[in-house]
Amino acid sequence: MFSTIQLHDWLLEAQKQKALPKVIAYNRIDGPGSSLDLNEFQQTFWKLPDMPDKDDLTRKWSQNLPRTIGITIDTGTQIEAHPFDPDLIGVRSVDYDTEVTAHPGEVVPVSENWLLKIIEIFNLKGVMFILENLRKGIHSSGLGGSSTATIGVCILANELAGRPFTNIQLISLAARIEQGLGLSITGTQEQSNVLFGGVTDYVWFPWGRPGHPGTGYGESLRYELIPQADYGLLEERMAIFHTGHHRQSADVNTTWMNALLNKTGYNLHSQKMKIAYAYREALRLKKWDIILESIEKYREIRIKLCEGYMESSWDLLERAKRFDSTVFPLGAGGGGGVLLFSPNPESLENLRGDLKGVYREIPFKIRSKGHEISNVKL
Repeated sequence: MFSTIQLHDWLLEAQKQKALPKVIAYNRIDGPGSSLDLNEFQQTFWKLPDMPDKDDLTRKWSQNLPRTIGITIDTGTQIEAHPFDPDLIGVRSVDYDTEVTAHPGEVVPVSENWLLKIIEIFNLKGVMFILENLRKGIHSSGLGGSSTATIGVCILANELAGRPFTNIQLISLAARIEQGLGLSITGTQEQSNVLFGGVTDYVWFPWGRPGHPGTGYGESLRYELIPQADYGLLEERMAIFHTGHHRQSADVNTTWMNALLNKTGYNLHSQKMKIAYAYREALRLKKWDIILESIEKYREIRIKLCEGYMESSWDLLERAKRFDSTVFPLGAGGGGGVLLFSPNPESLENLRGDLKGVYREIPFKIRSKGHEISNVKL
């Protein structure tokens, strides 16, 4: 049995030493394969694969399985543990100007308490988690912000509790809390990104990997597609711009999931796996033209399934075409951040100039790690 962990006095001392426990959780860029990490899509399209005894770099056997590719970038959320009333727990968001508090054991399971519920799960007491975005003014940017915050809180709470949960269990906890309490429709891509980082291919195994013990919800087979030394080659071909509009990703995700229930929608969704695999291979082999082709094919399927996905992004697409580039609204689209891609860095730079003063750029660098932890030793 785990006893309550009273953090008040220890955190007061840490505050004096200017060494409060902290986790920085980083966002991700998604692309072809996005939404295949949602529970419904993992379960709908997953079939027991014929996995070879010796895996190769292509992993061609996985081309019909749900997968997503995450690209970790240096935007995200800082989560810091502060001393609080010894009898209470709390969560404060600097960017959203919100605060919730409760006595442990009395956290009502409603959406506004989703992060507070995580602290309660880990049996912590006398602590306030304070969240602040690393970049100001990019709410609803399609970069997986709420899920990044959720898994970040899980990581920090797990550290303060002595690491009772494994990485895969933390992914499961974060995803189930966020969706279960009605905050949003979420899968496991953003959470996995924060745990593992880099430019990573995730092949999903919704019930665990066959023949492997100790796995469960959220398990994946992972492969690093681009080494850190080559990040610059991708960075010079990608940019993110914010449309200036915000949206609720759950609305678009719900439309996509409802499309699974009719034959036309099911057939469109079923094309996604091979396009995501082509994108995977193009990244691994640095075939920039195929990356553009994969982005366009995947985006077109998404539009057919829900035209609202492109809300606020049509102008960006038309501008991109003039500069031999393309766009991919991030997350569930409908507003917020949009990925721009060109096989030719010079073309992208010209497009960037065309957009200056019209849309806000969100500069980024790719990161090899999804999170950083400091000052957590009790």
